[in-house]
Amino acid sequence: MFQLTRRHLLTAAGAAAVAGLAGCSDDEGSSEGLDDKRAGAMDGFKAGDQFKATEPVTFPIMMLSNPAYPYKADWPFFKELTARTNVTLESTAVPGSDYNQKRSVMVSAGDAPFIIPKTYHPDEEAFIAGGAILPVSDYVDLMPHFQDKVARWNLQGNLDGFKAQDGKFYLLPGLHENAWQDYSLAVRTDIMEKLGLTAPQTWDDLTGVLREMKKAYPDQYPLSDRWSTPPQPGANNLFNLISSSYGTRAGWGWNPTYWDATAGKFVYTGAMDQYRQVLEYVNTLVKEGLLDPESFTQTDDIARQKFATGKSFVISANAQTVVNEARKDIAKIPGATVAKMILPIGPAGATLPGETRLENGIMISKKALESKNFVAMMQFVDWLWYSDAGLMFSKWGIEGQTYTGKVEDGSFKLDPGIKWAGLNPDATKDLQVDFGFFNGVFAYGGSTAVLNSQFSDEEKAFQAEMNKRQVRPVPPPAPLTIEEREQVTLWDAGLKDHVFQNTLKFALGQRPLSEWDAYVKELEGKNATQYLDIVNKAHERYKKEHG
Repeated sequence: MFQLTRRHLLTAAGAAAVAGLAGCSDDEGSSEGLDDKRAGAMDGFKAGDQFKATEPVTFPIMMLSNPAYPYKADWPFFKELTARTNVTLESTAVPGSDYNQKRSVMVSAGDAPFIIPKTYHPDEEAFIAGGAILPVSDYVDLMPHFQDKVARWNLQGNLDGFKAQDGKFYLLPGLHENAWQDYSLAVRTDIMEKLGLTAPQTWDDLTGVLREMKKAYPDQYPLSDRWSTPPQPGANNLFNLISSSYGTRAGWGWNPTYWDATAGKFVYTGAMDQYRQVLEYVNTLVKEGLLDPESFTQTDDIARQKFATGKSFVISANAQTVVNEARKDIAKIPGATVAKMILPIGPAGATLPGETRLENGIMISKKALESKNFVAMMQFVDWLWYSDAGLMFSKWGIEGQTYTGKVEDGSFKLDPGIKWAGLNPDATKDLQVDFGFFNGVFAYGGSTAVLNSQFSDEEKAFQAEMNKRQVRPVPPPAPLTIEEREQVTLWDAGLKDHVFQNTLKFALGQRPLSEWDAYVKELEGKNATQYLDIVNKAHERYKKEHG
């Protein structure tokens, strides 16, 4: 959920992305035969229980060190965690920029710590064939809080997509009670007021707003964007937002296949007419000088500098970056104000993708199964990441020290001497930097009440508007066999490169959209049709086997 982490890590793994999320059906989760692996485990552990190992235990964990709050071994988080659970975490800290690569090397070599968080589906699928990670679905009966939330929040349909062809899933995702939208665009509201502009309701309205800004400031690009980390074609959040509004996927949301509910089959995302419409929209912005063409290549620092110096008025943002970055960036401009705009609506209507109910998750190394404390470890993971108490602890810390009150009755308050994402902005201590709470390694998922507890009144108003939107159904599962995944992986790299390269060319006007049909033929020449044949056969096979 944290911007910097997500920016580094949200990279869909092409071909594997078709397999989707998986659940824990009644016949899944059999931990029989673990009698010699129950040292430190609690007997009768159930939902609502506080986990505390019956003896001191240590679990190795891979820790992403976020540049916004670099890892500290002496964070109060760790000391209090040990006091509550009798668990000491032995951290392997890795900078966020290197996390994916380091994780892949360590997992593939069999050297990864037992607990491997911050993994975005379908990245786990790369490790299934090698047997380096556990099929965690075999052990969810050790995780009563996880099972309880899946059942109560009706997440089985979402989770079914994580299954591999063997009927198991290999990643424990963060679970949200409801769909939610964080990312949008931040806009200089003082400029909006100065020009007499109203908040855009649709993407076409946004075009109109940008045109008025361009008229008033003809020598500037109203929108100069950030988050252009490869391999996506750049402006990754902008592409993600627009494509979702048009009923397809691009940028951060890229997935090679898209479920066409009308046709009852998967189609190739980069060949969809909706994808063409997205490129047409972005190209219009570029062609009219409304979107800075450097948005597709510039670093975040440069994009922020342009916004900070008044050279642009709109930039991608989420709740944290509006407060922690954008408002600080424009502080030297007299009278400048900024806010996150309500996400514009596109042809897909006032909807949100159902996939947002699941977040990044945890892989468990196969080596963990050799530990005599394996059952205790799974109980610990269940409590920290999936219990209400664990989520409150990982997010807000220690009642009476870092916060007071309850989220359930609205009496929750962060200690006034501690700041976090717009709460208590003048406080001298930072919840993440100084205490280690709200760390993206641990703090994600949870109930809507807990989610809302982190928001300012401004953000709560944004969320209230987003919550009015209909949640779109998640795509059905199409799990591939190992052989099928290997085959589509061979095709995927060339297909993805061609899509990304031409996405940028079409957006910038370097290739005219009149050549769209030729481009689609080029994808077919790179085995897009054969790719879809495998995926759709996998979907049909799943339907026959599971109904």
